[in-house]
Amino acid sequence: MRRTGMLAIAAALAVTAAPMATALAQEPVTLQFSTQSVPDDHHTKAIYKFEELVEAASDGSIQVDVFDSGSLFDQNAEQTALLRGDIAMAYTSSQWLSERVPAASIVGVPYMITDVNHLYAVMDGQVGQDIFAAAIAEAGVRPLTSIYLGTRQLNLKDVGTITTPADLEGVKLRVPDSPSWIAMGEALGANPTPIAFGELYLALQTGTVDGQDNPLPTNFNAKFYEVTDQIVLTGHLVNDVWPTINEEVWQSLSEEQQGLVTEAWLGAREYATEIALQSEADLVSFFQGEGLEVYEPDRDAFRTHVLDELLSNEELTSTFTEGHYDIIQELAG
Repeated sequence: MRRTGMLAIAAALAVTAAPMATALAQEPVTLQFSTQSVPDDHHTKAIYKFEELVEAASDGSIQVDVFDSGSLFDQNAEQTALLRGDIAMAYTSSQWLSERVPAASIVGVPYMITDVNHLYAVMDGQVGQDIFAAAIAEAGVRPLTSIYLGTRQLNLKDVGTITTPADLEGVKLRVPDSPSWIAMGEALGANPTPIAFGELYLALQTGTVDGQDNPLPTNFNAKFYEVTDQIVLTGHLVNDVWPTINEEVWQSLSEEQQGLVTEAWLGAREYATEIALQSEADLVSFFQGEGLEVYEPDRDAFRTHVLDELLSNEELTSTFTEGHYDIIQELAG
């Protein structure tokens, strides 16, 4: 009787423990995502779409907390926080990662990528796979996909008509504070001036800088058109951002959770790309209606000048992984 009683107690304990173990296994994982972008930006909407998709697919076992508009970190601190694991997720890009991941620099060269289809062909193929693998190995962060941010255009105050890079001489062009962005500003012919995104509207308003470059949807959502006079359609950079997770955080997820996160970002990418392309198509007439002059310069002159400047820079080209340049050119065809 004593042995039977002990077995009964053990069985009861096992039944009781089973739900507890299940509950512990299903305890939600919370991923914090920090971004500088404002709520109406399509890449901010992509984060909220990711939140919606991954929470539904995981039955709530993965939860996402979004901190937009630089509410948690400024741009530089955000990248540092991601690297350290102080934040689970943030957007990175070629320009932000290239200091730690030199191979990433090639896809951030202006005029290297021709359009959104070329962008995704490059980033979904061998070049993107190699760069993302290098980011894991060299920076401890894992980019999950590439999301089309838009094609960057010059947005300037009244500094005269810009036809060629020579017309930008002395123009104080705001750039993010990283070597790759500064090199881009110099290659365009301007005087690059690093300023945080959150300070840019005031810097344009007060004349601290003469202009900035961003995709048209960003100019609209951040209301830069209120404090500028012209948009020059240089089309110099088919820009993307990479939703990126700290590698230690990634490894703490189960294989199933990792798959759900990846699939949710692919869905969010498709959603955001459609918004971006439609917005770019609609905004030229809007800016003209707001009194801005919108025109196309001599793009061939810009393309030739920028690529001559950057591709003759041995310090830059030495960072390119062998074969990547040729692959990118082939995919453009």
